[in-house]
Amino acid sequence: MDDTLKMLKELTDAPGVSGFEGPVRQIMRRYLEPIGEISTDNLGGVICRKGESGPRIMLAGHMDEIGFMVTRITAEGFLKFQPLGGWWDQALAAQRVEVYTRQGPIIGVIGSKPPHVMTAEERQKVYEKKDMFIDVGALSREEAESFGIRPGDPVVPFSPLTVMRNPKLLMAKAWDNRFGCALVVEVLHRMQGRPHPNVLFAVGNAQEEVGLRGAVTTTNMIAPDIGFVLETSIAGDTPGIEPDAAQGKLGQGPVILLYDGSMIPHTGLRDLVIGVAETEHVPLQLDSLATYGTDGARIQVFGAGVPTIVVGVPVRYIHSHAAIMHRDDFDNAARLLVAVIRRLDAETVQEMKR
Repeated sequence: MDDTLKMLKELTDAPGVSGFEGPVRQIMRRYLEPIGEISTDNLGGVICRKGESGPRIMLAGHMDEIGFMVTRITAEGFLKFQPLGGWWDQALAAQRVEVYTRQGPIIGVIGSKPPHVMTAEERQKVYEKKDMFIDVGALSREEAESFGIRPGDPVVPFSPLTVMRNPKLLMAKAWDNRFGCALVVEVLHRMQGRPHPNVLFAVGNAQEEVGLRGAVTTTNMIAPDIGFVLETSIAGDTPGIEPDAAQGKLGQGPVILLYDGSMIPHTGLRDLVIGVAETEHVPLQLDSLATYGTDGARIQVFGAGVPTIVVGVPVRYIHSHAAIMHRDDFDNAARLLVAVIRRLDAETVQEMKR
């Protein structure tokens, strides 16, 4: 396992649902502290500054993954929960989770009524998450409380990173958006020893999945001239997905979004990224996702406006317990971003803003 794969595993295995990103922040800090000056915002976002002068370039991933929060313990010892982020009900039943308590993590499983005791009408419908619960092996409320569980505890999908039979394919929870966190670190590592005519701000944002909140606070601190959002794209290479819904394919390069439901990228920055990809022979995919939203929506409207674009990789099965990313797409995204950043001098940025 090489160093980058170890970092990917650390970041994806770490628990960090919205509002509880602390373990992910600690990992990012450890990797970034040797490179630059570290600061944090009051929501828990982390910022690493590298460089002293020139345009201010913001590279932002978000640390939070989708998960749950315990809202109530029933008399029988089952946990009712509140989703944190967007879950499709059908992806939940019988999945393993960990409840992070003041005494440590407790393994559990999301339970539902078995089909054997459903009515014919119930079997024809998707079972709703409001009717689900988490079973942690407690036989009463008192026993669950003795485990250290209480309302407000975060609940995290349990799915350690797995290298698949094709070793380029990596299956894990939380590629949305630990991929972006890892890419922030990878780009700064690759920039060490290389001159760049700008100041880089490598960012791990908090609470993206519940309203793009952390992007507001870190952008206020940085006041960037250019924004790059490092975010997963939806892979369109599995059965049943129409080309107009998602076009990215695993292994065919990073993706830039020409349009999403929250942002239209700056055309000058878009054209620069495409041109650099062609010059550097980096494979690049273009996509548009009308129902998708990213932290770029908050970054681009800071002050008088910030030229912003989303750079990502296609990922299968996001917002589930097990998503799949291609390692080559990650490496090519890093290579592309390094090449683009080295071209963002004051003259280029000023001309782009005109």
